[in-house]
Amino acid sequence: MVGLDVPDDAAVYKLTDEIALVQTVDYFTPIVDDPRMFGQIAAANALSDVYAMGGKPLTVLNIVGFPIKKLDPSILADILRGAGEKVLEAGAIIVGGHSIDDQEPKFGMAVTGLVTPDQVWTNHGAKPGDALILTKPIGVGILTTAIKRDLLNEEETERVTAVMAELNKKAAEVFSRYTVHACTDVTGFGLLGHAKEMAEGSKVGLQLERSSVPVLPRASELAEQGIVPGGTMANHKWISGCVNYGDLPETEQFLLCDAVTSGGLLVSIPASEAAACLADLHSAGVDQAQVIGKITAENPGCITII
Repeated sequence: MVGLDVPDDAAVYKLTDEIALVQTVDYFTPIVDDPRMFGQIAAANALSDVYAMGGKPLTVLNIVGFPIKKLDPSILADILRGAGEKVLEAGAIIVGGHSIDDQEPKFGMAVTGLVTPDQVWTNHGAKPGDALILTKPIGVGILTTAIKRDLLNEEETERVTAVMAELNKKAAEVFSRYTVHACTDVTGFGLLGHAKEMAEGSKVGLQLERSSVPVLPRASELAEQGIVPGGTMANHKWISGCVNYGDLPETEQFLLCDAVTSGGLLVSIPASEAAACLADLHSAGVDQAQVIGKITAENPGCITII
């Protein structure tokens, strides 16, 4: 149902009229110093793709690269423990995996989920008049770069870590009670990169309100200081031809393009349902969810920032 012909978050394979498989894989190198939290973040990131398709995670395979002769095995144990905690929270089960001796630690998961075929969410069904909801703040890439440069205090580090480790489970459960026309999770391509994929795939325009986009504290300040990861700058260059920034300063443009790890869901729903959906998200504990813009018929495939 969803495969290589469209750039989406996961593959979907129909088994019967009632059951389809959702399959995805993701892994990366450590972005925080705490091994257990790295495991939680990597797990939340991998599981997120299943939620973005409207599915429920079922089974998980761990993917491990670890320099077993250079680092204490207890570090790997903590990574796996953290990941297991998130899989348990998701209601899924770890059924195996594979590891290799690698020079640099890497961890992630291959995840299989289930979804009802007629309830699959894709990133290419947005309709003019829809409202756009984002469930987590952006700025993660800038802040994790700042962590590597020892520019964040303990509280700031814990805040961004908690955002990355948060599952999109609650948000997906709320959205399942509404009319989802399109959904994607915001990760490496940044908010605007994933919005671009939604606009192009849906053949619609997107209008984003910069002041409505939730942003992690200090992200704007750090961007102004030049603390911008290479992936963010690459995203900015990649989407330059399809975004009208108006008079938005370049540092703010970088923020909207910031390469995210384990970000929130970006969802297109009918505007008439947006207020009730947002209230339900907040009641469910998805506190920073916001309506950040709308879908338009004008300028298909392009994004306008107001």
